[in-house]
Amino acid sequence: MAPKSETLASSAQSSSDPISSMDPIFHLLKLLPYSFLRPPRLRLKLPTLTLPSPMTVFSLLLLTYFMVVSGIVYDVIVEPPGIGSTQDQATGAVRPVVFLPGRVNGQYIIEGLSSGFMFVLGGLGIILMDLALDKNRAKSVKVSFASTGVSFVVIAYVMGMLFIRIKIPAYLR
Repeated sequence: MAPKSETLASSAQSSSDPISSMDPIFHLLKLLPYSFLRPPRLRLKLPTLTLPSPMTVFSLLLLTYFMVVSGIVYDVIVEPPGIGSTQDQATGAVRPVVFLPGRVNGQYIIEGLSSGFMFVLGGLGIILMDLALDKNRAKSVKVSFASTGVSFVVIAYVMGMLFIRIKIPAYLR
């Protein structure tokens, strides 16, 4: 029996040479067509992709945020009506209802869109207040950014609380 080191060396040598273990017919089929055929030289240009502008990215993110907080996934799965209706008990007339009262985990489509708009309005107010802190802007622009931002945040908060009180009548009372 041969020593162990000689056996390992001979097996390593035969496995590292792939041509010696290849079938000769397969070797001919692999090399013969390329002995007289030449692949064409293609001068293909790689497509250049430009990055989108920061405002485009911001707009897409803001639109995605609006859709998520508006409950688009819920609207697609459950397919609620766009707006509800209730009958007035005094006159018998049918009145439109925007908010689905008493159900926290349900909504009409308009209710979700209006709530999502208020969330986006509050976010834009915070962004405007941040832009008002820029030292390179004129004072009048900074004041208008700050006042508009504060008013957006206040409107969004007040309307959000109003929406919650319509949705849940006994909330915080």
